[in-house]
Amino acid sequence: MQHITGIPRNQMVFSSFEDTILPNNPVRFVDAFVEALDMESLGFTVQTLKVEGRPSFDTKIFLKIYLYGYLNGLRSSRKLEKECVRNIELQWLLCGLMPNYHSISDFRKQNPSGLRKLFKLFVSFLKDTDLIAGEIIAIDGTKSRAHNSKKANFSQKKIERHLAYIEEKTQEYLAQLDQNDSQDNGISITNIQEKIERLKQNKIGYELLEEKLKVSGEPQISTTDEDARALLVQGVVVEVSYNIQAAADNKHNLVVATHTINRNDLNALGAIAVEAKENLGVETFTALVDKGYHNGREITQCKNHNITTIVAHPTPGRSKDSVTQPDYLVAQFQYNKSDDTYTCPQGKILKTTGKWHKKSGRTEQSGYQFKKYRTSACKDCPVKHLCTSRAGGREIDRSEYADAVEENNQRYQENPQLYRTRQEINEHIFGTIKRQWGYNHTNLTGLEKVNGEHSLIMLVYNIKRTINILSVPDLIDKIKNWKSPYKAKTLFLLKTAYLKLNTASNFYQLKFTA
Repeated sequence: MQHITGIPRNQMVFSSFEDTILPNNPVRFVDAFVEALDMESLGFTVQTLKVEGRPSFDTKIFLKIYLYGYLNGLRSSRKLEKECVRNIELQWLLCGLMPNYHSISDFRKQNPSGLRKLFKLFVSFLKDTDLIAGEIIAIDGTKSRAHNSKKANFSQKKIERHLAYIEEKTQEYLAQLDQNDSQDNGISITNIQEKIERLKQNKIGYELLEEKLKVSGEPQISTTDEDARALLVQGVVVEVSYNIQAAADNKHNLVVATHTINRNDLNALGAIAVEAKENLGVETFTALVDKGYHNGREITQCKNHNITTIVAHPTPGRSKDSVTQPDYLVAQFQYNKSDDTYTCPQGKILKTTGKWHKKSGRTEQSGYQFKKYRTSACKDCPVKHLCTSRAGGREIDRSEYADAVEENNQRYQENPQLYRTRQEINEHIFGTIKRQWGYNHTNLTGLEKVNGEHSLIMLVYNIKRTINILSVPDLIDKIKNWKSPYKAKTLFLLKTAYLKLNTASNFYQLKFTA
């Protein structure tokens, strides 16, 4: 029995690029989508045509390369350059053009704003095609490792440790020099002097870094990527990272808003929720959010923008020296909105003078205004020892954001089944992007550029998921018939691009209307 034999290498074959690409190949959608865009209106850097010099590549060529690359797990500009040479799909997509890696890399670095706007445009398309409901939105964040090592990240304490070490080693080397002088044993001291000089240079470097840190007003500074920060990733694990925020619709788990920050989730809810509302163009929606986002100021901001929040509230903590028993925690005190008082479990009324105070320090409530509530009945209360250790009696602080927080907490208690769907919506996205695709880090530096790349990743996620929901031909047809302000100028280009590529293929034809 003979083995299966292939086609002889010297056999001449008559075919075109068009014949090699099947109708349901995602590369066809990439081509149709990009050709339908007005790149200049979206904010991309567009190469102008010149009479003299070598002609430049059309900006759309690079966008096609990156969309195709990220769809297939390729984001290295050098690898993409190789694929342009040997990949038949890219040859079809680019009509045989082969840009070099430097030009490919420059496009991603120079167009972060355009990539963000392109993501928002695609969200608008998904909403218009009824793939996004815009009613239940789950919000969460995930860390993406920055292009900056832990050794190149410094806080004030870390700088002080380095300076203390330098001082200690300097004194040690000076003592060795004194010992050599006293003994006069002729031992060479050149190496010791070189070490001392090196320590002096290192000290100058750390002092300059300390001064730069003080001027910035930030708690930490990174030397490779100035915008990267050491963030808590999981448990006690800290990595120099960025924090990708994502809001996903519950209908098909499609991302409706995303941006990247360099801080933790505590103060991030308002911005991502408002962005989701703007992208969707809706009056209101319900946001499902985990307890890491529970912040009175952010919840109030959502309320002011007519966004209904269901944020899990953290378990109330207790200081080490507190004697408060569970039956006498703040949650057990009933607030009376009509007369602005609290009623304690013993039925006593805690009143306020109405004066606002401001919290100081570096806690999550730093800068909050609050009122204090007290009662003189604490002095004679038989269960005071179970309630408080303060000599003056129990004191309750009520934040200026307490009304919105209490409303949120009540919704959380009343909707446990709805809240449980949050993980099903968000974790699918992050699991796919980080574990399956390997996009758990960025090689770009600077918050703006990283924002552009992460917007591109979320755009590609939406494209791939949309292709799984619809077929490629159906999706192309919807793009063709979609009315967008960023598309009006280029519908003719979409038509002519296909006419140039093929008229002979029998198995795939697109019909265009003028």
